[in-house]
Amino acid sequence: MVEEATPVPASSEALVETIVSAISPGTEMLFYRGQLPAGVSVDTAIPALSAGLTYPLKYGYACVGRVIGLGADVPDQWHGRLVFAFHPHESHFCAPLSSLLPVPLGIEPERASLLPNAETAVNLVMDGAPLVGERVVVFGLGIVGLLTTALLAQFPLAALYAVDPIAPRRAVASALGATQTFHPAETASLCASLADSQGADLIFELSGQPAALDQAVQVAGFGGRIVVGSWYGNKRASLELGEHFHRNRIQIVSSQVSTLAPDLTGRWTKARRMESAWRFLAGLPVERLITHRFPVEEAADAYRLIDQQPERTVQVIFEYR
Repeated sequence: MVEEATPVPASSEALVETIVSAISPGTEMLFYRGQLPAGVSVDTAIPALSAGLTYPLKYGYACVGRVIGLGADVPDQWHGRLVFAFHPHESHFCAPLSSLLPVPLGIEPERASLLPNAETAVNLVMDGAPLVGERVVVFGLGIVGLLTTALLAQFPLAALYAVDPIAPRRAVASALGATQTFHPAETASLCASLADSQGADLIFELSGQPAALDQAVQVAGFGGRIVVGSWYGNKRASLELGEHFHRNRIQIVSSQVSTLAPDLTGRWTKARRMESAWRFLAGLPVERLITHRFPVEEAADAYRLIDQQPERTVQVIFEYR
């Protein structure tokens, strides 16, 4: 933790006092462990993270707080407003109005802090485009995988399977609507469950583990689609692209929330997708997803827990007093 002077907003900025911020464990662990390729930018899509990668590093992108100060050109009605910002973990920060998203009425700060991962889930499902009656598999039940499972459960699928090594996460997936869950070591059992349909129609690889992508290829059926939402950093993916992959015309598609799929941009904007994410968030059982709350002063303990005992966590948030 580092102490800095409280910033003063420029004429077009607002000063926000943070209430909560959420850790994005998959992405933040890459930075925490130094598992990023050399020369990578922190995040070109988020202005607050546009600088190059150097340590010490301000990171994070899920802050919810209240506007407590206004620049000279900011309308008075912004004062006291509850807002979301794609901004690093920080007790106070200044941001232009264009980067602040008013939190809809009825959505509490903790729920609002899940917005980036909810938007990611919406983006993943849009890229996967599930069809009525399909058999869908989700590999990886971190917060993004669980949110994606919850969203997919709203579709009229024939079956929704979820795969993760951590039993409590599999239990949450079942509560969110998964038909059946599996440990990664039970891939043969998953394939047996899919045997009647000759494989999965649609698979989401969200584990962050390159080995899971190889498993996704093995469970895919003819013409199956694999949507890869994981960011592996500098971890290499070794794939078996032999007869099963070649003869079954399996598709592997990357999905990344910074952009929209080209075939959707004529009708969809990021703002429209964000509206969908807010609506999705409103109905989520947040109490099942947020497992730990840390005072921001204990940030080192929070990161150590996620790094060393991930089986105990799903979503970890910081609280600011």
